[in-house]
Amino acid sequence: MRVIHSVRNLHSWRRKQELLHGPIGFVPTMGALHDGHLSLIHRARKRCRTVVVSVFVNPLQFGEAEDLGRYPRNFPADRRLCREAGVDLLFAPSLEEFYPSNFQTTVTVNRLTQRWEGESRPTHFQGVTTVVTKLFCLVRPHRAFFGQKDYQQFLVVKQLIHDLNWDLRLIRCPTVREFDGLAVSSRNRYLSADERVRAGLLSKALRQGSDAIRTGVRNVRTVQARMDEILDSDPDVHVEYLAICDSKNLEPLTKVRGTVVILGAVRVGNIRLIDNLLVRCPRSQG
Repeated sequence: MRVIHSVRNLHSWRRKQELLHGPIGFVPTMGALHDGHLSLIHRARKRCRTVVVSVFVNPLQFGEAEDLGRYPRNFPADRRLCREAGVDLLFAPSLEEFYPSNFQTTVTVNRLTQRWEGESRPTHFQGVTTVVTKLFCLVRPHRAFFGQKDYQQFLVVKQLIHDLNWDLRLIRCPTVREFDGLAVSSRNRYLSADERVRAGLLSKALRQGSDAIRTGVRNVRTVQARMDEILDSDPDVHVEYLAICDSKNLEPLTKVRGTVVILGAVRVGNIRLIDNLLVRCPRSQG
């Protein structure tokens, strides 16, 4: 496995790849790699000749009061995991390398970023779309692998690819969960034992909503009430949003139809957690 830290060397490496046959698969990350990241890498390894992983903690997607300084960093461990997973290239630029002192450009996707994560974290998605645009331009992958856990991010990147006419296939990979259903996240390690139990209520509420829809409940308020009952059972779980939306545009629904996504974000102590489930309504019988 090769490790590159400079944009210039990445350009040189990428030009040489043009001579090879087969697609380049790309997994962008902010490091602190866990089983969720590894599942993306393994998927890329199965489907692509060359696999590139980036490790870069992107300051543009953190708000002023967010945990940029606390965000976990362990590059030696990330490098080891990438090597063991069969990654061909690990791109790990410094902040100065990626965003030089005269950097002035940002990239914005508009409508999809207004609700949910975009409302809770107003500058977040501009940071995501800017860093993803730079990474796609540098790596020039044929396929990019993103996890479903950040479902709104997946749709935003999908829109970005569409609008900028990139010849790039975006592949959504299933959320990886821990033994109790909690979605794997780099931030889980900061949860105390009690907070860990509380955090599990989010995935439990989402499953309750999914079960209601699958058994024929179509009124969104009814589904919402069943989920709220679970999250309201613990006053130390603070709900930022919990919504049933159209899976294509994230608009909130009043009646369940087609394929919907249930989105949720909560705070447990100082830790913010997000999760979602995609649910396809069963066809009516008769």
